Amino acid sequence: MNLHRRSLIGRAAGLGLAATLPPAFAATAPAPATAHRFAPQSGDWRSFDVTTRIELPATTGATRAWVPLPSVQTGWQVPLGDSFASNGQARIASDGAQGVRLVAVDFAGGVAQPYVEVTSRVRTQSRTLGAPRVRDDASTLRDALQPTRLLPLDGIVRETALKATRGARGDEAKVRALYDWVVASAWREPTVKGCGEGDIRAMLETGNLGGKCADINALFVGLCRAVGVPARDVYGIRLAPSAFGYQQLGSNSGNLTGAQHCRAEVYLQARGWTAMDPADVAKVMRQERPEWIKRTDDPLIAPVFAGLYGAWEGNWMAYNTAHDVKLPGSAGDALGFVMYPMAENPDGWLDQYDPATFKYAISAREVKA
Repeated sequence: MNLHRRSLIGRAAGLGLAATLPPAFAATAPAPATAHRFAPQSGDWRSFDVTTRIELPATTGATRAWVPLPSVQTGWQVPLGDSFASNGQARIASDGAQGVRLVAVDFAGGVAQPYVEVTSRVRTQSRTLGAPRVRDDASTLRDALQPTRLLPLDGIVRETALKATRGARGDEAKVRALYDWVVASAWREPTVKGCGEGDIRAMLETGNLGGKCADINALFVGLCRAVGVPARDVYGIRLAPSAFGYQQLGSNSGNLTGAQHCRAEVYLQARGWTAMDPADVAKVMRQERPEWIKRTDDPLIAPVFAGLYGAWEGNWMAYNTAHDVKLPGSAGDALGFVMYPMAENPDGWLDQYDPATFKYAISAREVKA
């Protein structure tokens, strides 16, 4: 059970808070008049050039690096091409199983200043609950019902999902109940490294439901799968400030280092793949103001609580929807997910969260395309 990113102090505080929360919030809370709003409109296409540059320490042995590329092509995102430069041997590669595309680079020992710079152009638009339904093939839906290493669907995961959806009939009612339960029960924990680990069994067994997007949205996805609703995490990065008044739902396009963000999708029979983001509701609750707001009827929270059920703002780019990813050419174990640049040398993985040993920068520029 891997808990090294979750403090016991945070756990105790979180358990005390969770015990005071109602089991679910009202699904149709009205959005009061407020300067903050969340009302994305489909059709507002935007294009971005996204540049990632990695600079590694001088190599003492064979070293590899990987930069994820936008690999998701749908009605809301269109990758338009990639380019790269490096003083190593660089190529576009795939994980060979789940459609993850990356720039993979091999550096020999003795390279003084190894680097790789990758630029991807992508078009993206906002999504709304009323977007046209897009049917998906049976194999994709089966994949979105499978357990993964970090998303087991038995034991406490299934027990929790069944309790949270008791009395719900049909897929939409179950998803609504789980969205409300996750928002009510989980919380944003800013001290967690990166986007979190997404180990949902550990979260439920310890009672520590604090984390970041890869924890909270993974919990939502796993619970949906456990009651038979296809769901998936979508791993990506914020590209620009939010147009809807929430500072925490956007980023500075000149410096996207640390702007990685995992969203979620569920497949509803009447709607097809549908956007969800309970983790961002938790982020607004915890970090939009100095005080922690854990009420969905608060004027600040109500619009985003309603808006992120079925909608996304198009200031974000998706990399992939993959779990348990074996990076091409890596000697290391499969990763739970890929949305960060990664590198390894003969001693193992470099810490992508440590700028002293793994320096990278990401930026985005809006373009006409």
